[in-house]
Amino acid sequence: MRTFRLLLVVVVAAVFVAAPLAQTPAQPAAPQVTEGDFIVRNYTFQSGEVLPEVRLHYRTLGTPRRDAGGQVTNAVWIGHGTGGTGTQFLSRNFSGELFGPGQPLDVTQYYIILPDHIGHGASSKPSNGLRAKFPKYGYRDMIDLQYRLVTEGLKVNHLRLVMGTSMGGMHAWLWGQMHPAFMDALLPLASLPTQISGRNRVWRRVLIDAIRNDPAWDNGNYTTQPPSLRVAAQMLWLASSNPVRRQNEGPTLADADRVLDNYVANYIKTADANDVLYYFEASRDYDPGPGLEKIVAPLVAINFADDIINPPELGIFERETARVKRGRAVTYPATERTAGHGTHTMAAVWKDELVRLLKDTAR
Repeated sequence: MRTFRLLLVVVVAAVFVAAPLAQTPAQPAAPQVTEGDFIVRNYTFQSGEVLPEVRLHYRTLGTPRRDAGGQVTNAVWIGHGTGGTGTQFLSRNFSGELFGPGQPLDVTQYYIILPDHIGHGASSKPSNGLRAKFPKYGYRDMIDLQYRLVTEGLKVNHLRLVMGTSMGGMHAWLWGQMHPAFMDALLPLASLPTQISGRNRVWRRVLIDAIRNDPAWDNGNYTTQPPSLRVAAQMLWLASSNPVRRQNEGPTLADADRVLDNYVANYIKTADANDVLYYFEASRDYDPGPGLEKIVAPLVAINFADDIINPPELGIFERETARVKRGRAVTYPATERTAGHGTHTMAAVWKDELVRLLKDTAR
């Protein structure tokens, strides 16, 4: 385990890699971050496959506090999106709005847990060597491992808040029903409490099928990244922001080509096709609908009107959230401040709802 002070970097959340934002002259000091690895031996996945060693990487900020009964009272779990890592929450747009002195999740008051989910970042993943022989993990495997990291690795026996963005938001819906008494509150961002279906399933299938049907993928045994990784990157760019911002970025054909080409070139520098394939296929077991009534903690779900992955016109968001006993759905309108799906990491847009939730659930 090592402790060091990270420079603030701008990392767009979930699967979306974008150009860095300009730094403003006065930046608050980055909070102190502790990193470590938790090892699970001989882990059996829902598929029946076994991995002799699962490494879960994590970052923490702050210090856990316990009440007279020994229960941790200030731990906050924050889950990243598909293809992301816990590092994304150290960005100016997120950490700079939430973790500083007097801010909603001031790290002098809260114990923040930022994991790299299995298949992502510095945690165990296919590109470590097993490639397509890596076990087929799903969201419920991911949450089970997250729970073990929190309880066994970090010795945290209760969470003040479970929140997450995109895939991390979907995980929050499942956390609330798989471990209903374990948290005081839930805040899923940029997600729907229903199966991956409709257009959301289709764009993911395009990406998945492009890789699996690419002869150069070679059943995961490629020596150089297959061309289909470019298709995956293009689909991610297409889904990651709202149409207005994309039009402003590429007002001409040449501009649009340049922006897309730059995005793809940056993405494929570090991405791996097997990793990409696995973390998109992992959503196959995401189906929170049957268990929504099991959620007992107060829940505030936040979506954005210009999110083309979770568009409000479907009517799913409000209808399904209403099934949660103490659930509330909030959809932010499209403005010059929003950026479609990626708004989930722009905390200045929605942090007032976080403040309200923390206040309403204070002990």
